Amino acid sequence: MTDTLIVGGGTAGCVLAARLSENPDHTVRLLEAGRLWRAPDGFPAELLDATSLPVGADAPWLWRYPVTLSDAGVAGNIVRGKVIGGSGAVNGSYFVRATAADFEAWSRELDSSKTWSFDSVLPAYCRSERDVDFGDHPWHGRSGPIPVRRSANPAPLSEQFATACAAVGFPAIPDLNANADAHGVGAVPCNIEDGRRVSTASGYLLPALSRPNLTVQEATTVVRIRFRGMRAIGVDVMHDDRTETIWADHIVLSAGAIESAALLLRSGVGDAEHLRALDIPVVHPAPVGAWFTDHPEIGLEYRLDAPEQATVPLEYVLELDDIEIRPYTVAFTPGVQRLGIALMRPQSAGVLRLRSADPAIPPAIEHRYLSAEHDRTRLRDAVATAAQVLHRMSAQSRTDPMPRPSKTADAWLHANLATSQHLSGTCRMGGADDDRAVVDELCRVHGLTGLSVIDLSVVPVPLSRGPQATTVMIAENMADHRSRDGGGRTSPRL
Repeated sequence: MTDTLIVGGGTAGCVLAARLSENPDHTVRLLEAGRLWRAPDGFPAELLDATSLPVGADAPWLWRYPVTLSDAGVAGNIVRGKVIGGSGAVNGSYFVRATAADFEAWSRELDSSKTWSFDSVLPAYCRSERDVDFGDHPWHGRSGPIPVRRSANPAPLSEQFATACAAVGFPAIPDLNANADAHGVGAVPCNIEDGRRVSTASGYLLPALSRPNLTVQEATTVVRIRFRGMRAIGVDVMHDDRTETIWADHIVLSAGAIESAALLLRSGVGDAEHLRALDIPVVHPAPVGAWFTDHPEIGLEYRLDAPEQATVPLEYVLELDDIEIRPYTVAFTPGVQRLGIALMRPQSAGVLRLRSADPAIPPAIEHRYLSAEHDRTRLRDAVATAAQVLHRMSAQSRTDPMPRPSKTADAWLHANLATSQHLSGTCRMGGADDDRAVVDELCRVHGLTGLSVIDLSVVPVPLSRGPQATTVMIAENMADHRSRDGGGRTSPRL
């Protein structure tokens, strides 16, 4: 029997598998639905190239989900990485930490527990990184598995954006990961090396594959979790067109905020009425999928007379408390640039539900963006600021200007609405008396034993920065709790 079975070889799962298998007496098995390559050079070129986003319509390494972005009927599609390394193997390589204010809010959700305070999680952030620019500075790491660097030769578009922000009056931030609460414009820390995207698969997992106590199984779909009473004891999987059961002493779900939640629901952990309607036997009632958050994004399209340069999709950002303005260097429409205006601490929250007990049918995902007046107000103000910056850049707008009356402006927001694809919180963390909580502060599922969720699913508050660095930190933090418990066969804390 495996000591720890990890479902999902994405950003968090690769970290956990590598860290937990450092103890040679502890057996670890990692299950991944997508492909596995055992050396960095074996990865397809599209996944290695940090200057591209390998998420085209024909990309074979993606989960694809239809979503409803708002109650006004705005529909969309989102993707997640279905490959070793998960979404970190296909994203824009943005590696910015969450802010100290985020962790203050997170700790308040746990009655001011220190487990997720900024001071408590900072060592985990530092362990993860090898910051080639600021590794010798306080608050940083210089020997971790993930290289972190900022563009040394920014594209002309990025330089023009930074210059325009300064002209409008915004200060420069030398290091977004040193003072994450700062306002102003700064270069984006990226997890790249020699032009290559470095996911946790190549940074953490691949160097650990030779360990005899670590097994990694690719192309494996986990259908449901098996329970004996209230204890998780194994999972049913589909592999090579056949079904089998894998038994384990402890099961960790690290399949991401969508698939971890969907697996719990398929396994009978969720809203009892909803599960019965799908003929799923109820194992334990829990608010799985009842709340999630994501970053709504308004896109302004423009043309700019600037030479093109192959670079990471995002080199600079303007941080304005709960707003992040993003001058993308990639052209999502040929010849047209996009300025993204993202609300990072929205009050609107979404819901995830199953459509079917069949794992091949994606869940229903309703973001419910812009349902809170606060969110509409903040985005209206942010659009006005972004328009100032574009004017300073001498950019030619390709998007109709936002009208001034608030009701008309709100319709304009819906017409230009998109998503940052940073969905989190479907298995929200909280105390045993919190009727919104699925897991406790150590990521153990309330009311069950032998089962944890360790990925972006557990975050109980909106994060003010993109989630990749924080997802790595979550896994590092929980692996560290496990190792400090003695590293034996079982652990009461994981």
